[in-house]
Amino acid sequence: MGRTEHGAALAPLTTMRVGGPADTLVTAETTDEVIAAVRAADEAGTPLLLLSGGSNLVIADEGFRGTVVRIATKGVHVESRDADRVLVTVAAGEVWDEVVARAVAEGWSGIEALSGIPGLAGATPVQNVGAYGQEVAQTITRVRAWDRQEHREVSFDAEQCAFTYRHSVFKETGRYVVLDVTFALGLGGLSAPVAYADLARQLGVELGERVPLAAAREAVLVQRGNRGMVLDEGDHDTWSCGSFFTNPILPTAQMDALVARAAERLGPEGPVPPVFPAGDGSAKTSAAWLIDKAGFGKGHRMPGPAALSTKHTLAITNRGEATAADVADLAREVRDGVQAAFGVTLVNEPVFVGHSL
Repeated sequence: MGRTEHGAALAPLTTMRVGGPADTLVTAETTDEVIAAVRAADEAGTPLLLLSGGSNLVIADEGFRGTVVRIATKGVHVESRDADRVLVTVAAGEVWDEVVARAVAEGWSGIEALSGIPGLAGATPVQNVGAYGQEVAQTITRVRAWDRQEHREVSFDAEQCAFTYRHSVFKETGRYVVLDVTFALGLGGLSAPVAYADLARQLGVELGERVPLAAAREAVLVQRGNRGMVLDEGDHDTWSCGSFFTNPILPTAQMDALVARAAERLGPEGPVPPVFPAGDGSAKTSAAWLIDKAGFGKGHRMPGPAALSTKHTLAITNRGEATAADVADLAREVRDGVQAAFGVTLVNEPVFVGHSL
C-alpha cells in the first residue's frame, strides 16, 4: 500500500508551506500502491486527500483528519511515433516541469509554454493547467484513472475529460484518481504557435510564429520568474499557490456593467479592464487587473505574515511564518474588496482543505 507515516507534517509538502499534520500519510510509488491506499481508505470510511505536488492546496492549520495519499509514481513512456507527432504516457507522480524539460530536449512540442509550473503530471488534467496561451487540453488524448465509485480503472478520451477553463470532469467530484496521462506532442523542434503577447514580445516574434523549443522554454521561465512563479526556496514571493484567483468569465451584459463600473470608479479617461472573447456570449477579464485597481497592489500587507507577492498581485504568498488562517484572511480581504469595487466575485484556484474561504 506504500510507505505509511502517522502525524506527518503536510506543510513542507505544499508550495504555500502552511497547514497541520495528517493523521496518516501514505506515499504510493506504484499504480498498484495508489489504488490499494485509496481502496483501503474508502473501505474504512476514512476521509481521503490526494496530494500531487501540493501546489494547489491550502491545508488547514489543524491538519487533515484522515488519510493523505501522496502520489509518487514514475514513468514516461513513448507509446507511438509517426512523422508528425509522438504519443507519450506520463505517470501521475512525475514532476511536471521535468516532463516539460524532457519534451523540449526530445523535440516534442505542445507543452513548452507550461514550463516552470509546479506540481505533478497527474494534477494537470484536473485543473486543465494552462499558461502563456497553452492548456493541457490541447495535447491530452487520454487520462487513465481509478474510479472510486465503481472500483475499477477507467479511461477518458479528450472529449470525455470535459475540459473548460481551469476545469474538467476530474475536478467536479473526488470520484476519480488520475493514474497517468497521455499527450500527443508535435515533432520537429519548433514550438507551437506563440499565443501570448508578452511572450511574443520577449522572443521578438509575431503572435502565431514558432520558435525553437529551448528558446520558448527559456522565455517562459523568464516571464514566470519575473512574476515570482518559479519555485525558489530562498524567495518568499514563490511560497504560494501561483495564481490564487481565476480570471473571471462573465456574460456579455455583466462584462459591460463591469466596464461601466470601472469608468465610474477610475474616471472615463482612466484604465479600462482588459476584455477577451470567451465564446457562448461570454468574455474573460483579468483577475490581476481587478485586484490592483481595487486597491490591492503588489506587496499588499507586507511584511506579512501573508502578503500579495511583491512581483504579481495575483499571488498570495507566505512570507515565512504565515498560517493557513493568515492566507485565508488575506484572500477574503482581496475577494471582498474586488466585489465591493467592481461587483465581480473572484473564485479561488487553490483548494482549501479542512477550512473554507
